[in-house]
Amino acid sequence: MLSVRRLFNKANTVILQRHLCSAQITIPDESYKGHKLESLPSKQVELTREEVLQYYKEMNIIREMENKAKALYEQKDIRGFLHLCNGQEACVVGMEAAITPQDPVITAYRAHGWTYARGVPVKNILAELTGRSTGCAEGKGGSMHMYSKNFYGGNGIVGAQVPLGAGIAFALKYNDSDRICVTLYGDGAANQGQVFEAFNMAALWKLPCLFVCENNHYGMGTSESRSSASVDYYTRGDYIPGILVNGMDILAVREATRWCADYIRSGKGPLVMELDTYRYYGHSMSDPGKSYRKSEEVKEVRKTKDPILLTEAYATSNNLATTEELKALVKEAKAVVKEAVDFALNGSEPLPKELYTFVHSNQVEENLFIRGCDVLTSNQSAA
Repeated sequence: MLSVRRLFNKANTVILQRHLCSAQITIPDESYKGHKLESLPSKQVELTREEVLQYYKEMNIIREMENKAKALYEQKDIRGFLHLCNGQEACVVGMEAAITPQDPVITAYRAHGWTYARGVPVKNILAELTGRSTGCAEGKGGSMHMYSKNFYGGNGIVGAQVPLGAGIAFALKYNDSDRICVTLYGDGAANQGQVFEAFNMAALWKLPCLFVCENNHYGMGTSESRSSASVDYYTRGDYIPGILVNGMDILAVREATRWCADYIRSGKGPLVMELDTYRYYGHSMSDPGKSYRKSEEVKEVRKTKDPILLTEAYATSNNLATTEELKALVKEAKAVVKEAVDFALNGSEPLPKELYTFVHSNQVEENLFIRGCDVLTSNQSAA
């Protein structure tokens, strides 16, 4: 991945043509690398003013939301597990910009950004994190279990979402749909057997599935070099073609995802895409993230490869937006999140009876008995 300075100081790799509301940009040659592919996505990219402003706003909302979630955890308003995606915003926003709202997405437990991208308001995400009934899962899911239309979570078991994603893709093919399923996992899950079993079935049946490894280089506290004999995760599908993408560059992510989606929709079968990205905080809030990497490493990435700074540079160096306009968007993002924090903290917790709802889809009609920890906490649903 290139630094901000190298990316935008080379005149022959930046601006080909300027327009009033859009720019033609050449992204760096290092943006893509293929495995068993005859071609790769174009490096000639059109970026409009409307697009870059939207991307910049959404990335800042996600980052501010995660920052506030961190603060709420530290003041004990959020309990349990909390996995933040600071540094990986271009993966979320870039991919969402390249697929349709009808395309299903399933991911692991670093899911807050994806939940927002899939249409859930920040206030309902933070309400879920704080265990309020106004949360997107009514306060029952917490950090790792958030859902919305065509978004299947948020899954807490490492790697378990990969075969589920293959199953969703199977359903799409069975029903002759032209949609694709985006199935995300991390480098920490990449060595699991169920991942390769899902690859095998997807290839056998040419399922419309885009397997995406968000490689932030650390599986919990273990670096990829210590956990994986091969760190070329985009080649791990073997017989499935793959592509390595600069996951810190929103344009590279968007164009690669768009290219992959077209490939899969054409009936050629699945692809494996590896996004080379980075997380600024530890694996979760219980992990300081300092024992297995140096603080200088994190600072260097923040300084030279930060996805929000890269997007800002695309906007200003191509005359698509001014610095003042971008500052206004940052201010707007902070206001959105501040309002969401107030909404979350003023919400009510779920009533005890909610422990027994949605255990069975027809439990009310069948007057089901649901056992609790003891006789006092057991529940007999109304007939």
